[in-house]
Amino acid sequence: MTNFITGTDAIGNWRDSAFSGKPRRTFCVGIGELARIEVAPKQITLIGGAPGSGKTAFTMQLAIDALRISPKLRCVVCNVEMGPSVLLDRQLARLSGVPLQTIRNRAIQQNHADRIDMAFSSLDNLSDRLCFVRPPFDLGNVASTVDAFASLGHGGDTLIICDYIQRIPPPGVQGDKRGSIDIAMNFLRQFADAGAALLVVASVGRTKDSRGRSSYDGDSLDLASFKESGELEFGADDAFILSPQSKKSPGTHLLKHLKSRHGQCQDLPLNFDGSNQSFKPVPGNVVSDTSDPFSTHGGAEWKP
Repeated sequence: MTNFITGTDAIGNWRDSAFSGKPRRTFCVGIGELARIEVAPKQITLIGGAPGSGKTAFTMQLAIDALRISPKLRCVVCNVEMGPSVLLDRQLARLSGVPLQTIRNRAIQQNHADRIDMAFSSLDNLSDRLCFVRPPFDLGNVASTVDAFASLGHGGDTLIICDYIQRIPPPGVQGDKRGSIDIAMNFLRQFADAGAALLVVASVGRTKDSRGRSSYDGDSLDLASFKESGELEFGADDAFILSPQSKKSPGTHLLKHLKSRHGQCQDLPLNFDGSNQSFKPVPGNVVSDTSDPFSTHGGAEWKP
């Protein structure tokens, strides 16, 4: 059976869309330069990094803030290494400004009350649109969870977090890791084709420095650095690597934009506050939009 569309029909449909006046839907994930990280229906955004680089903290920050800004968005999180309470501890620290260690040790004091209450209010406002996948951590269970959560009627669009993809296999028995990743990306593309937005976290491999030593040198990490690389970078619409820049500027990370299927790659310097697990654009960079998207959707972060 053949399956095609003629150029006449394709151009006709495309022309109607081009002049429809309806902007393409995207989900804002932060303030200022963070807002230009494109997370959208039918797209896969890949975020890689070495162990301890902050990729989980960064991805969850984007996801939670997208929920805060977009009241009709729902999010399904599949994290193989951290349970809901650990992930929520981090967001409570970020939104309240109370150190994560204080929250983890359950040592919250009375002088923290106002900030903690504000943070809990923000999280309560989105709680019915947030879902965490339980084991087994495979893409079959992710798909079932997305369907079941959608049936509850919360929100419209779906954001799926896979953290991290090398440990979330597709259904069935695969011959090798590279083959498993290829099939996994095919599954993720099916999720995207069905209308979901995806934030996919991936691990990276070590590189050799000038002396032949094995390391996670941020300057040398590129598209080929993703473990079981191949279909990962080909299947993603946007690909980033989060790289600490401690040798050059302590506390600074560089979000390296390595692939953009629909636009121009633009690296983004970020400051990381480890005590609160919070990423913010480095001051002094050009800001595309100074408006505060949190002003009417769930409140802003606590600021000292």
